[in-house]
Amino acid sequence: MSMRRRATAIGAATLTALLLAGCTADSPAAAPTPAPSGLGRSALRVPDALDGAPFDASRTVDAPRGWTVSVWARVDGARLAAWTPDGRLLVSRPESGDVQVLTPGSDPQAVPRTTTLVSGLNRPHGMAFRGDTLYVAESDRVSAYDYADGAVSGRRTVVAGLPDASTPELRGAYAHALKSVAVGTDGALYVSVGSTGNASAEDRSASPERASILRVQGGRTTVFARGVRNGTGLAIAPDGAVWTAVNNRDRIAYPYDRAYDGSGGSDLGAVLQPYVNDHPLEPVAKLTAGRDLGWPYCNPDPDVDPGAAGTAFAFTNRGFVRDRETNADGSRLDCDALPRVEQGLPAHSAPLGMSFVGAGVVPAGPGALVGVHGSWNRTPPRAPEVAFLPWRDGTLQPAQPLLTGFQAADGNRWGRPVAAVAGPDRAVYVTDDEAGAVYRMAPS
Repeated sequence: MSMRRRATAIGAATLTALLLAGCTADSPAAAPTPAPSGLGRSALRVPDALDGAPFDASRTVDAPRGWTVSVWARVDGARLAAWTPDGRLLVSRPESGDVQVLTPGSDPQAVPRTTTLVSGLNRPHGMAFRGDTLYVAESDRVSAYDYADGAVSGRRTVVAGLPDASTPELRGAYAHALKSVAVGTDGALYVSVGSTGNASAEDRSASPERASILRVQGGRTTVFARGVRNGTGLAIAPDGAVWTAVNNRDRIAYPYDRAYDGSGGSDLGAVLQPYVNDHPLEPVAKLTAGRDLGWPYCNPDPDVDPGAAGTAFAFTNRGFVRDRETNADGSRLDCDALPRVEQGLPAHSAPLGMSFVGAGVVPAGPGALVGVHGSWNRTPPRAPEVAFLPWRDGTLQPAQPLLTGFQAADGNRWGRPVAAVAGPDRAVYVTDDEAGAVYRMAPS
């Protein structure tokens, strides 16, 4: 058997074992998959008024023990979220071109009133406040509004000409057109601009530069960080630093001149599903002016023993390996010279929304919440979840699951978290674009 065929067989055997060991939505008699350490399984609470599919069947989730998780609202295509100064939750809907406003009643657990804040936008996604000014990142611009009492006025364009499918040179081809925005403690806006494709190196020389985080202040737009394939997770840490959680590239070629399964020969340059399953890691990185996260020339490597079959993985303080397809000889970018990635998530986690929370929200203390959307090109798929990264000594610690249970062992999903933010009541509110819902999770 060739090395490539043998590696594929390993992946198939692993998938078969997982299918036999787990449960599926259609097999209630199968043994349930254990809850992650520190979490307990509980029934998802669903008000009668919100029990349409996928909540027309009983659903369970894994959350901190003693917590209750409930469907708080139904919002089709719910993506990123932001709380207003007067305690309402904004939820963006790129496919609908609008932003919804969810107004809680006197009982924060009760179903909120949902209305449209603003419509007719071009794929709105990220939102951020500076005082009573709301910034909304559309696919081709960032707009600002005056906000008051659940309404906005005075729309003006802060940044124009951001690349999307309408950019003439791209001829409609743009894989990561959704933008995110954050307001720094310095008053500057930080805007994520995703790559046009998986490994489209021309993005690094485009104007404006794609696969980057832009900084906007005083009418001037500059590149703050580059080589950021799709930094949809964008947030400001307690110390004012800018952090991003990145969707990294897919289907990377094996970069070592040896066999992936350690049996002899060489798989150099081959695209092997078992290797793709766990490479590269998804960076969760602290950005400084001029930082380069390497894409598409350098891939952050989770291997403790690079190139060795069956190696253990680590996701803290990870270095880079040269991309075999785009930077085989290292001439395009010196991967060894890049600062190591502070934290990471397993490959194909697809982190989206990112927010920081203070003490008293999550049992583990202050830290960052990251909506993990789950993979599309992994066998078996990476499961969706909400991850929590504790904040200690001015940096983020390794990720731990906070909310899981959306995917069966066979890969079928009924939900996919996008973002999680802490509310004024210190509960955690989670958007889900697959189920069309917003969840509320808090101690019972």
